[in-house]
Amino acid sequence: MIKVFSTIFLLAAVIYVGYSFWPEAEVTQPPGVMASEEPFQKNISDGRGWVKDEYLITAIAEFKLRARVLSKENYHWDDESGISPTDLALGWGRMSDQSVVEQLDIWQSGRWYYWKTDNFPIPKSGIETYSANMHIIPANESVENILDEVVKGNIIELEGYLVKVSGPGGWKWASSMSRTDRGSGACEVVYVEKIKIIM
Repeated sequence: MIKVFSTIFLLAAVIYVGYSFWPEAEVTQPPGVMASEEPFQKNISDGRGWVKDEYLITAIAEFKLRARVLSKENYHWDDESGISPTDLALGWGRMSDQSVVEQLDIWQSGRWYYWKTDNFPIPKSGIETYSANMHIIPANESVENILDEVVKGNIIELEGYLVKVSGPGGWKWASSMSRTDRGSGACEVVYVEKIKIIM
């Protein structure tokens, strides 16, 4: 019996490692800005919120944007994965232009978004201002299903709220309220009620 369980565990580990290193799906867009407008944000303090499993979610701003998916990363084992299984690095303005992003090496790890380049296609400030890493909290199964289909390079629209979250053991998580901040706490935590793949 122990040998059977060991074999099953080994197979599961091999499948997981293989999946982790499987090349990320990607689509290519034509050159040009594909999402010209900055994210819409309207700060609110009316106490609207939701309970999801063991988490209390409180809205702090209405939020909507159209953006290019610069990278997508799924998480399974960290504290946040119980409520937010996916991060999307998103770009708008010049950071939605294929001719710009193809000159950048972009990746995600540990709930952070990283980039590097040998040649700056636009100023560094533009890269940082017109892109962000967003922790996605799906509001419903429909959002979860569409989120599963999203791949790097897609142009998407999403609508929902920037939120703060509290969970078991005094755990807390709060969204950034600015697109220009940097470092720890600079990512958006987004409760997504609607998501659409445009192209």
